[in-house]
Amino acid sequence: MAFPYMEAVVGFMILMYLFESYLDLRQHAALKLPTLPKTLEGVISQEKFERSRAYSLDKSHFHFVHEFVTILIDSAILFFGILPWFWKKSGNFLPLVGLNEENEILHTLSFLAGVMIWSQITDLPFSLYSTFVIEARHGFNKQTIWLFIRDLIKGMFLAIVLGPPIVSAIIWIVQKGGPYLAIYLWGFMFVLSLVMMTIYPILIAPLFNKFTPLPDGELRLKIEKLASSLKFPLKKLFVVDGSTRSSHSNAYMYGFFKNKRIVLYDTLIQQCKNDEEIVAVIAHELGHWKLNHTMYSFIAVQILTFLQFGGYTLVRNSTDLFRSFGFDTQPVLIGLIIFQHTVIPIQHLVSFGLNLVSRSFEFQADAFAKKLGYGSALRAGLVKLQEENLSAMNTDPWYSAYHYSHPPLVERLAALDEADKKEE
Repeated sequence: MAFPYMEAVVGFMILMYLFESYLDLRQHAALKLPTLPKTLEGVISQEKFERSRAYSLDKSHFHFVHEFVTILIDSAILFFGILPWFWKKSGNFLPLVGLNEENEILHTLSFLAGVMIWSQITDLPFSLYSTFVIEARHGFNKQTIWLFIRDLIKGMFLAIVLGPPIVSAIIWIVQKGGPYLAIYLWGFMFVLSLVMMTIYPILIAPLFNKFTPLPDGELRLKIEKLASSLKFPLKKLFVVDGSTRSSHSNAYMYGFFKNKRIVLYDTLIQQCKNDEEIVAVIAHELGHWKLNHTMYSFIAVQILTFLQFGGYTLVRNSTDLFRSFGFDTQPVLIGLIIFQHTVIPIQHLVSFGLNLVSRSFEFQADAFAKKLGYGSALRAGLVKLQEENLSAMNTDPWYSAYHYSHPPLVERLAALDEADKKEE
């Protein structure tokens, strides 16, 4: 008797949903606490705390509903054989438009087109409610319905332009790869990631936001001086108009080798009291670069990608596996989808491990900025970001350990304070 792979996958999905719902309940209870953590008393105003609490609870309620609907749909798609049914129907559609349904690439693209339409239909109500109800209620949403629709259309256009050649290439590699398939797939994805990292800031990101050079002035001089002191090859310094969509704030850097760029959200500049707070946040980001965190993360992703493709090559010809999910044939895309479902347990463990590493990197970057003399400014900047983004002030330790790639503010401030005590 063949192993019931599909039933096992659905069962584990439900178990993970129950486990994560338990963590969500713990976090919800923490969010309902009426007082600030002791570390934040006198640091965060009561008015900001109340607003943060209301915002976090609204998002928590929404999350419960969204996750419940998601597990119902995902489980039903697998358990009731909707996936093989939809694959068959997408093939039947091709002759109606004069195309060959025996061509796996065309069949796959037809299938993905239907999936894209389905995902837009099921996700749209949640996106609209999140943006125009929750975010608007708490003063974050700045975009109009027209801008929302325009972004949606642009995203679909990019998927239509970029998706077919990438999918076609993957199918061709799997069909021709032979014993070195894992290496070829990894090599293709490695090159693709480099290409996307190159063209995204130049061609794709400007479709959604406007990037302008940071004006000459004290702030620009301080950032350039900091970058120069660390020998960071800063080529361009931009401000992005994040305020056209949201009042949330952030900063990030990107680029290869000697062509690095730093981007500041205009909301970050508006919200911080002085330039030192912004420079301290940039010092933290440069700490990631100086300590090679970006390189380590990239290498980790490449190793995991290669291992995933290696695992896929071991199961892609398993007739029992495909039949368990209702397939008589073994399409490349379906094989990848099924494989992703079968390794869900490993993915959760890996994700948890990566979060632990990421949190460690954040503490190291904070310490790096502090050593540069930005301890007080970084502390003020972190508090300001926490306040203005209305981030959760109270967090459950189990929930944050499992979900957060960044430590909660309480832990980051405690680490900075501990460093001060050691210095004294």
